[in-house]
Amino acid sequence: MESCILPCSFQSGADPVIHWFQVTAGHLPVHSYYRNKDQFGLQDQFFRNRTSLFKDQISRGNASLQLTGVEVQDQGRYRCYTSTMRGKEESFINLRVDAPVSKVNMEQVGNRIICSSEGIYPEPDLTWSTRPPSNLTLQNQPTIQQTEQQLYNIRSSLILSDSETDLIYICTISTHSNSRNTTWRKPQDSTNVGAITGGVVGAISVAAVAAVTVVFLVWYITKR
Repeated sequence: MESCILPCSFQSGADPVIHWFQVTAGHLPVHSYYRNKDQFGLQDQFFRNRTSLFKDQISRGNASLQLTGVEVQDQGRYRCYTSTMRGKEESFINLRVDAPVSKVNMEQVGNRIICSSEGIYPEPDLTWSTRPPSNLTLQNQPTIQQTEQQLYNIRSSLILSDSETDLIYICTISTHSNSRNTTWRKPQDSTNVGAITGGVVGAISVAAVAAVTVVFLVWYITKR
C-alpha cells in the first residue's frame, strides 16, 4: 500500500492544535488534532483510516501528516494549520500523483499488430515508428479508456505492410514523466510470430516509487 508524508512544522508550544485540509477539493477536513488527541469526528469520509500524525514529535513542532493508500484522487493542494499558546501558523503543500508507463504490450492478430498499456496517469500519448524510417502511414488514432481509479488504458493497432518485409515496428507510450517502447519485427517466414522486445526511454528520477499490482504510483510534493 502506497504512503506519503506531507511535511509541516510549527513553533512548538502549549496546547497544540493541528488541522489538515485538502484545499483543491473544497477545503475537505483531512485530519484534526487537539486536546492531545486525534479528532476523527471532523474527518471527511474519503480520508477515513488513511491518515496519522507523528504523535511523539508534535511536542517538537512536527505536524507532518502520513497519508496511506495514496491514489490519483488524493493529488492537489493541502493546507496545514497549527496553533499554540504562542500563535498561529499555516503552510501549503502540493501533492502530485503519477502512474508512469510500466509496461508496453505488443501482439500480432492476423495481419495486425496491437500495442497497449494499462494503469497510467496522466493521459498518455502513443506513437508508431519504424526502423529504418519508411514511407508507411503510421498514424493510427489510439483508443483511450479511463478507469474508476482515474487511471488510463491505451491501445492502438497497425496493419502490417506486405511490401516492407525488413521493417522493425516501434510502439512508444509516454507521459510527461517517462516513456517506454516495444519493438516488433516481421519474420521472413510469415507463418511465424514476430519478435518482440521492450525498453525504457527517458525515465526520470522521482521522489518515491511504490507498486500496486502492475501499476507504479509516483508522488511529488512541493511546499509553498
